[in-house]
Amino acid sequence: MYLQHFGLREAPFALTPDTGYFFPYRHYAGAMNTLLVALRAGEGFIKVVGEVGTGKTLLCRKLLNTLEAGFATAYIPNPYLTPHGLYAAVAEELEVPCQRNMGVHNLIKQLTGRLAEHHRAGRRVVLCIDEAQAMPLETLEALRLLTNLETEKTKLLQVVMFGQPELDTRLDNPAVRQLRQRITFSYALQPMDQDGLAAYVGHRLQVAGYRGPEIFPPRVLRMLYRGSRGIPRLVNILCHKALLAAWGRGALRVSPACMRAAIRDTADARARRRRLHLRLGGSAAAVGLVGAIMAPWLQAGAGGPW
Repeated sequence: MYLQHFGLREAPFALTPDTGYFFPYRHYAGAMNTLLVALRAGEGFIKVVGEVGTGKTLLCRKLLNTLEAGFATAYIPNPYLTPHGLYAAVAEELEVPCQRNMGVHNLIKQLTGRLAEHHRAGRRVVLCIDEAQAMPLETLEALRLLTNLETEKTKLLQVVMFGQPELDTRLDNPAVRQLRQRITFSYALQPMDQDGLAAYVGHRLQVAGYRGPEIFPPRVLRMLYRGSRGIPRLVNILCHKALLAAWGRGALRVSPACMRAAIRDTADARARRRRLHLRLGGSAAAVGLVGAIMAPWLQAGAGGPW
């Protein structure tokens, strides 16, 4: 679509967690440093909590890519599993040969053997669990029991849980209090501040190959901050839509009107003045994103930018 128009090599604001776009700014650099220090120190349980869209999955994948050769890693993106399902998923990640209907006892025995192999080879085993707030209580307890595997001095398995704030609520349940007590390091991801947001937008454009003058002027970035509240996923959505609107107008910079259209088109974005809709009323309040893209072309009698 707009890549050639803006001189971009690839889409800069895609929602896929591409680690090439990881932005080590304040909270994210702090979270990564905390994780690396804790894992290298041999800590058993680590927890990272953040609101929806704050970049937990990207941080998780960046961590997995950053850990050096002295680590073996396992990644579970969907932990809504039974205890047996959890053990089977970890075994699969660690390439443990298992029979299809293997019982829990034999499965844990096989897992223990593989963990011991890594330990003898001088490798730490790290299990990263994304969306950990989805884990049933009995599966959380099974996870704790799995981390009981240890030598006299070293844990055979280290666990990093990434989850939404609901994870903290789940861990407050008395049924998993033993696991809660084992969490030695925690980190809470926060949204970006306004300076960080501006740097984040510039960083993603640069990684995507942009080398021209600024596309998002300061006023537009302020609107973006108010609309996104500094949440990276919302920033990406709004920037993508605003670039579409600018492209539709044939402009090389995003105007306030383009950003306003993007905000109005995004349900979770917070517009600067919601009462504007009340004053203007109903569908007449805004042209909408499609209108913002198409209106200039229709007025000119053109067939569109395609």
